[in-house]
This record gives sequence, structure tokens and C-alpha cells, in this order.
Amino acid sequence: MPRVLLVDDDADLSALLAEYLGSEGFDAETAGDGETGARRALEGGFDIVVLDVMMPGIDGVETLKRIRARSAVPVLMLTARGDDVDRIVGLELGADDYVPKPCTPRELAARLRAILRRSAPRAESADGPVATGPLRMWPAARRATWRDAPLALTGTEFSLLEVLARHAGRVVDKAELSEAALGRPLGRFDRSIDVHLSSLRQKLGPRDDGGPWIETVRGRGYQFVRDPE
Repeated sequence: MPRVLLVDDDADLSALLAEYLGSEGFDAETAGDGETGARRALEGGFDIVVLDVMMPGIDGVETLKRIRARSAVPVLMLTARGDDVDRIVGLELGADDYVPKPCTPRELAARLRAILRRSAPRAESADGPVATGPLRMWPAARRATWRDAPLALTGTEFSLLEVLARHAGRVVDKAELSEAALGRPLGRFDRSIDVHLSSLRQKLGPRDDGGPWIETVRGRGYQFVRDPE
């Protein structure tokens, strides 16, 4: 039973969501402010955190900073509908995904399952780790190295990079990437993938020729550049 921490100052909404998630097979607990939420998330034991952006005192953005400084636990942000700034900032700070409020409990449960599915360990393929250029990835352990050094990735970054690495040298359509890595259809104005890929480019650094390892192919999608033989 996945353990979920709901961090929101709206006690009534948190209670409603916790009750629904409980009926859907989750073990949901609540925290009413960012200070408490960050502390409990960092104590461990939770499989995923749902974090509201708009809270008095320590808001969701600051709470996310505190969590990400010490933990890679998956985080789903609850943002105001239409507020692109909060969404982009949250993703840049390491949130795995977001859901605009108001959201239905059913939508929240579905999004949580998608994040947990892509974060879950799985059996290693018979041909070993995913490898291309300086990158090595072990999907079962959710571990990656870059130029033989550990590569720190969020769960979503790992999933995106794995899909691109498995198709190195080929263009992956943005909609296909959303389905494969985020576990959901691509929204019309969804910029989540762009923000996550921007973070990945920073972590990988440039190629020897100065270009990025992950290229945007306008009108088609993205590709991980394969080293020339």
C-alpha cells in the first residue's frame, strides 16, 4: 500500500482527498503547513508527497526546496489553474509533476499511480544496463552514471532520460515521450517535458563540440545525440 503525504493548509480538502485515496488503495496522511510537511517528508517512509503551492508561512515552493535538498522522494505539486509560473518553478526545483486545482480525487489518484509506476524498481533486461555515449543507466536500481560519476536525477528526469537513451540517435515525438515517461497524454499547453529536459541538459553539460546532448528537433520532438563511431 503506497504511503502518500498530503501537504495542504485546506484541512477539509486534505481530509476528502485522504479518504478517497484510502478507498483506492493508498495509505494517505496529512500535514497542514509547509514546515510540518517538509519535516515529515524528510523523516522518510513516504512513497510520494502531494504538495500545495499556495500555503501561508512556508509555501509549497520553499517546502519543495527543503525536501529536494535532502531527498529524492517523488513530489506532485498542486497549482492554481492557469498559473504557469508556479508550475515551471516547481518543475525546475525538482517536482515530478503537477495537477492544477481544483482537481478531482480520481484525477489525483491516477496521476499518483503514474508517478509511482515510473519510479518503481523493475527487472533488469537481459542485455544489461542502458548505455549510450558517457551515459549508463540501471533502470531496476533507478541509478545512472555520467562519465563514470553518479548522476543525480529525479524520478521523472530518470524516466525521460531512459526513453531518450533507449532511442539514442532517433527522434522521439513529444507526445510519445509524455506517454512513455510521464504516463499521461500530452496536454495542449503542457510545458513539463521542456522544463525537465532543460534541467537534464544542465546536468549533462555540453558535448565536445558545444552542442547539447539532448537536441530539440523542431516540429518533430527530441533526440539524445549518439556519439559518432
